[in-house]
Amino acid sequence: MHHIVITGGHGGLGQALHQAFRDTGDQVRALGHAELDVTDPASVAALLEKAPAPDLLVCNAGFTDDRLLARLDAASFSRQVDVNLHGAFRCARAVVKGMIKRRSGHLVFISSRSALHPPAGQAAYASAKAALIGFSHSLARELGPWNIRSNVILPGFLETPMTAALPPDRRQEILDQHCLSRFNTPAEAARFLVYLQHHLPHTSGQVFQLDSRIHPIS
Repeated sequence: MHHIVITGGHGGLGQALHQAFRDTGDQVRALGHAELDVTDPASVAALLEKAPAPDLLVCNAGFTDDRLLARLDAASFSRQVDVNLHGAFRCARAVVKGMIKRRSGHLVFISSRSALHPPAGQAAYASAKAALIGFSHSLARELGPWNIRSNVILPGFLETPMTAALPPDRRQEILDQHCLSRFNTPAEAARFLVYLQHHLPHTSGQVFQLDSRIHPIS
């Protein structure tokens, strides 16, 4: 049995992760914003730093506020970076000392395809999610000697109530980018992460894109 902590645990992916790990018999804490505010160092310290280090920390808390640059103010930019990047930093830092002491652990950062192929209007979100990849790669090298893994998941454009509410023409446009003409689902993304945790113990420093979109090689 593994001890799993999930930030952003009350969203669609967070709940799917919670259920998937519970189904394997793991002990899971899925922490929503009301329980854990990743932008508040005191909240992070109280819930993570003062608790035993988990076997797996999934940094899933995220926030986006899409705006074109001319309408992107400093407060919105800072908020998106604080939640998506600084929040992951705070949470990882809170648990890593315990992982080092135990000489085992796994950090997983939920990024986005926008980190690699950002659309217009996501300058702040894409910047933060791209930075997560560099952050994870550096941690994989730094923490590998202590048997601590660090990986990034790009779950894809998930089949959720939010995507179902898209205008039909926009939904079709996005579907047309997928080789399989279908979106990924939170349940399938969660199943992959369970497999990564339980069955790929030698895998670290990787970025996994879980949908069927291909970007042309330039």
